[in-house]
Amino acid sequence: MGEIRASSVLPARREPITFHTADGLELVGELAVPADRPSVATLVCLHPLPTHGGMMDSHVLRKASYRLPALADVAVLRFNTRGTTSERGTSQGEFGDGETERLDVAAALEFTEYHDLPRPWLLGWSFGTELALKWGRDPLVEGVILLSPPLRRATDQDLDAWAADGRPVVALVPELDDYLRPPEARERFKRVPQAEVLAVDDAKHLWVGEPYVRIVLNEIVQRVAPQAYPLPTEWDTASG
Repeated sequence: MGEIRASSVLPARREPITFHTADGLELVGELAVPADRPSVATLVCLHPLPTHGGMMDSHVLRKASYRLPALADVAVLRFNTRGTTSERGTSQGEFGDGETERLDVAAALEFTEYHDLPRPWLLGWSFGTELALKWGRDPLVEGVILLSPPLRRATDQDLDAWAADGRPVVALVPELDDYLRPPEARERFKRVPQAEVLAVDDAKHLWVGEPYVRIVLNEIVQRVAPQAYPLPTEWDTASG
C-alpha cells in the first residue's frame, strides 16, 4: 500500500474529448472513468474564472479526475469553457462573462446524455459555481456541488429558482475565502431550504494544500457515491 499524495494518479480510462455548442464552438476536455467497472455517478466540472487562470486543470478538478474513478467509481468530465486554454488545448470562442457559457454547460450535459454517463452532478468552483447556479437546472442534473461560491453573477433570483426546484445544493465555503465567507453564505443560501452550507475551517478560496483537497473530495463522494465514503488515504500499488 502507498499513501495517496498530491501528485498521485490512480488507474482510470482517460480519453480526450471534444463537443460542440449550439452556437457552433468546439470545446475540448477529458473524460475519466473507472478502469474496469461501470460508473455509479458523473461529475461535470465547471472550472474557476479563466481570466484569472481557471481551467479544466485547476488543481481540485484535476485531482478529482486522478482519484475518484478509482476510489469511488465516479466518472469525471472536465472541459475548458469557451476561450479557455489548458494542456489539453484551447476551446473555441471568447470568454462570455458567464452568459454565453450557458451553451457550454448545455453542451457538456448533452455529451453526458449521449454517452450514457450516469447520474450527472455539476461540480462548480468559484466562477464555475455561478455557471452551475445560473444554467445548471437541466432535467438531467442530480444536484450541484459548489466550491467557494462568490454569489456575484448568480443572483437571488437564481437561488429562488433552485429553491423551487428542490434538487440538492451543497456549498463548501472556506473560512478564509476572499469573496464569500461562511456567515454571509449561510445568510444568502437561506433562500434555498434544501441547501447545505459547509464551512471548512482555515481553508482559503483556492483550497491549497492536500488536507483541504481531501475534505473537498470526501464531501463530494458523500453526496454522489456514498458507498465509497470515506475515501481511503492509501492505494494498493500492486493492483495498478
